[in-house]
Amino acid sequence: MIIILKKNADPGQVENLKSLLRSRGIEPHESVGSSETVIGCVGDVTHVDPGILEALDVVEQVQRVQEPYKAANRKFHPEDSAVDCSGVKIGAGGFAVIAGPCSVESEEQVVGIAKAVKAAGATLLRGGAFKPRTSPYAFQGLGKVGLDMLATAKRETGLPIVTELMDFGDIELFNDVDVIQIGARNMQNFNLLKEVGAYTKKPILLKRGMSATLQELLMSAEYVMASGNPNVILCERGIRTFETALRNTLDLGVVTMLRRLSHLPIVVDPSHATGHAYMVDSVAVAATAIGADGLIIEVHNDPPHAKCDGAQSQTPEMFARTMAKVREVRALVEKWGMRNEK
Repeated sequence: MIIILKKNADPGQVENLKSLLRSRGIEPHESVGSSETVIGCVGDVTHVDPGILEALDVVEQVQRVQEPYKAANRKFHPEDSAVDCSGVKIGAGGFAVIAGPCSVESEEQVVGIAKAVKAAGATLLRGGAFKPRTSPYAFQGLGKVGLDMLATAKRETGLPIVTELMDFGDIELFNDVDVIQIGARNMQNFNLLKEVGAYTKKPILLKRGMSATLQELLMSAEYVMASGNPNVILCERGIRTFETALRNTLDLGVVTMLRRLSHLPIVVDPSHATGHAYMVDSVAVAATAIGADGLIIEVHNDPPHAKCDGAQSQTPEMFARTMAKVREVRALVEKWGMRNEK
């Protein structure tokens, strides 16, 4: 349920309304937009009579919300949300490119790539220290040592770090991490989502599960937000279908649909979406054109010898060419105002 307040509503009466809702076991979430102020009601509202609320002087209208996700719902928060990633804004007009290796392999490797992607225009550094792999015999990442190497790259370049958390037991190792990624395989690890949401306010990059619907993705975001962390960034990386020519099947229409359903920022991962480095360029440009709030791209200095996902990793030179195109397209998106369509 959402409560639309009257313009210039008395602040004291608004606080009284919030107190009334809390007394009924409902948590109010106020969202102040450019044209209206909305209070989203999270909790069991079945026993609340909308007519009683609409009789209050400060209430313009009460609407029932049918979707099971509340905090992530655009009806609760009409304006686009922006997430601050250690000074880098994603969403509400802020566009960011996250780039780096699939896996951290050595300090020299990750520092070198970090410098290269920053020079090309990347604003955050990605790199896996803990890797969920299909095979137990595949490279699983360097763990804490990898996190230390990422921290070194951060100190040398100033790029904020994005890396994946697989086990909540490792959370204290993530002190130097700026954005915590929850990978596709853990999108519906509800205990992990609740624990992370309750423990930290750091931005959470939530990747869509390999066969997840958009509602399932938003419900996973809801777990994080309901636990206390509103700073969620959605990541579309394609889903598994019958098609085998590509690693996953990417539907860029998802960006437009999520824009309508939710206020949360949306980034696209063209590397995992395609599985082929030569395709990343065109898909990154297309994702930018449709209005994504950012990109996450895998870059490796020696893809044929990468320990993980070399086939889909751009070289630094390829990435620089992609970034030049992305900048041009992003300028057109801002000029045309496509990003604001909902």
